[in-house]
Amino acid sequence: MIVHQLEKQDSLLNQFIAEIRDKNVQGDSMRFRRNIERIGEVLAYELSKSLKYRDKELQTPFGTKSVRIPEEELVLCSVLRAGLPLHQGLLNYFDHAENAFISAYRHHPEGGDAFEVVVKYFAAPDLEGKTLILTDPMLATGKTLENVYSALLGHGTPAQLHIVSVIGSAPGVSHVKEVFPEDTHLWIAAIDEELTGKGYIIPGLGDAGDLAFGTKL
Repeated sequence: MIVHQLEKQDSLLNQFIAEIRDKNVQGDSMRFRRNIERIGEVLAYELSKSLKYRDKELQTPFGTKSVRIPEEELVLCSVLRAGLPLHQGLLNYFDHAENAFISAYRHHPEGGDAFEVVVKYFAAPDLEGKTLILTDPMLATGKTLENVYSALLGHGTPAQLHIVSVIGSAPGVSHVKEVFPEDTHLWIAAIDEELTGKGYIIPGLGDAGDLAFGTKL
């Protein structure tokens, strides 16, 4: 897996990351969503540099011009519900992409720390031969992405795979390195070192879904 960790370079991205982490700013859910969206836009721009391009001849009002445009068929797939603002950020830039959505949640059958990832709702186009961009804002254990990818393969095998996340854990990144194809690209804003016993990232930012859309039962 090729890991692109964007916080290692100074840029405005780090301001957006700082605000989504700051508990004094997190109370503004609209700003939280917008910052996740803006992070998605930055990640989309960086990812776009790795795509394949082709020449296209354009007719302007005064002549012709050859330009380079992406030639890959893209599919954006996001994990509900926390992934929606990140998805929108990517879609703002990859506006010609097809879209897929999948729900996945942690189920604690014994009521303790141990959990399994349950995948339910799933809507996706044909993925065969396309470039799949799989998005999940928090890459904690990596089990959600693993299960989601397994479910997606029922809709075809993509030619190229990209994972886009906002914050991940070092153990989660190690896990996806083991279970995803070697040529997968991971585009991630920040990586933290630890996980809690329940699989939450430390220091992280808390529950991204709750911060974006409100607490759930």
